[in-house]
Amino acid sequence: MLSGYSRLVIDCNRPLRSAESIAEQSGGVPVPGNLGLSFKERESRINALFLPYHGAIGRLLDGRTQRPSLLLSIHSFTPILNGRPRPWHIGVSHWRDRRLAALMLGALAHSGEFTVGDNEPYPIEADVDYTIPVHGDGRGLPSVMIEIRQDGIRTAAGATAWAARLAEAYRLIESEARRQSCRRFPNP
Repeated sequence: MLSGYSRLVIDCNRPLRSAESIAEQSGGVPVPGNLGLSFKERESRINALFLPYHGAIGRLLDGRTQRPSLLLSIHSFTPILNGRPRPWHIGVSHWRDRRLAALMLGALAHSGEFTVGDNEPYPIEADVDYTIPVHGDGRGLPSVMIEIRQDGIRTAAGATAWAARLAEAYRLIESEARRQSCRRFPNP
């Protein structure tokens, strides 16, 4: 699912109780359209954007209850934060269940050409994150949040390359699971 709008309107990966759900500032810069919103204006964004987005994810997953499933929540991060370079090309974060994260970390680091963050650049936290705690761990699904550094996906070619790398990482995980006769992860 793609939200199709900026997280500055409403961040679909934030609990509604979070101050970052409809942030009044981002990176220290005020967001004028979010300052002084009334209760009715906030509710309008929640009803028009947040609830339909998560409703669609819920319906999709509800329709897969008879099929093995996993959840990848894919985001991007800035290469420099507060004047400090961030060394990771990609990060894999998990909440309570680390199994899929460990496999993804190994598969993404396999080539040795990328710096892969383990619960970096952001760990999953119940007060800050929504998708993985609710739709992933909350449903007992193997789940991870993937964070790709923005300079790697700035172009269509870069985004395509990262999509291919993620697909290859999944193929490595599947292959290893079959080799070890472990429970096979499902086709996404």
